[in-house]
Amino acid sequence: MDPRSVASDIFRIQAEKDFARLSLQVFRYQFDQNKVYREFCSALGVIPSHVNHYREIPFMPVEFFKNHTVVCGDCSTSLLFQSSGTTGQQTSRHFITDPDLYKTSFLKCFHLFFGDPRSFHILALLPGYLEREHSSLVYMVEELIAQSNSEHSGFYLNNQKELQHKIEGLQTDNRFVLLLGVSFALLDMAEKYPVKHPRLIVMETGGMKGKRKELVREELHDLLKNAFGVSEVCSEYGMTELLSQAYSLRNGLFSCPPWMKILIRDVNDPREWAPYGRTGGVNVIDLANLYSCSFIATQDLGKVHEKGVFEISGRYDNSDLRGCNLMVG
Repeated sequence: MDPRSVASDIFRIQAEKDFARLSLQVFRYQFDQNKVYREFCSALGVIPSHVNHYREIPFMPVEFFKNHTVVCGDCSTSLLFQSSGTTGQQTSRHFITDPDLYKTSFLKCFHLFFGDPRSFHILALLPGYLEREHSSLVYMVEELIAQSNSEHSGFYLNNQKELQHKIEGLQTDNRFVLLLGVSFALLDMAEKYPVKHPRLIVMETGGMKGKRKELVREELHDLLKNAFGVSEVCSEYGMTELLSQAYSLRNGLFSCPPWMKILIRDVNDPREWAPYGRTGGVNVIDLANLYSCSFIATQDLGKVHEKGVFEISGRYDNSDLRGCNLMVG
């Protein structure tokens, strides 16, 4: 298998049969080239030639990214992403072989759900991420800001009053304003510096990061809707170990791009799949993760509905606090 050819095919997926075919190709490539993943699969007694569908592919626990270098072959890595965590906590490390693959993934995904970044002024409120190095979220948003080609786009740390004035000053501008932020910072701004704008879109990237009391999603979104005068709040589902994102445009129901899929494992038996509508552990297939591992069992809890949309309802007990998906609901 030529991974470069597959890398381009990933973003041309049109149908379920394309996804199924490429999933098996990527699985066999990663089994052959990724030592950590191969040892995990072999410990389960998995024989690649006996795997005939992506539902039969082993999903590696996300915790492996904490203690192992999860890369394929002798690929040189040019970029490192590292998860957030509390002091003294072991964090995940995602070594990136091809940064352009990540850019292609998140830019195509943004176009799919929101359109051209040039239609937006992108204002990012990301304290807790900006202060540390190796944040995949900051890397993504930095590129989206550049793609927006707006002198008004930019990052904000704790200067929420300045951000309020910026949004007020764009009232008569024809572009949409995308206010993107971590949940606790958006909530702080909602309480202290509420602001309205006729073309405002609010997107939360999840997580109180221990800064505030956790809220159910509906409560958080209602507070943000009232403060910012929007009818819906968008959400992003992503993590350090992935190179793709799912987005919710309303009601906390997420959709994936064509090269990403969510499967729900049974909470009591991870080898079994939960039926539609039942809560279980979230497994992710991210084919853009071509040079690391595309098949990851997360510590998130969620459910998938029949049309393929999914929701996140919390995390397993005693799982690490993470920068995303800490809300319960």
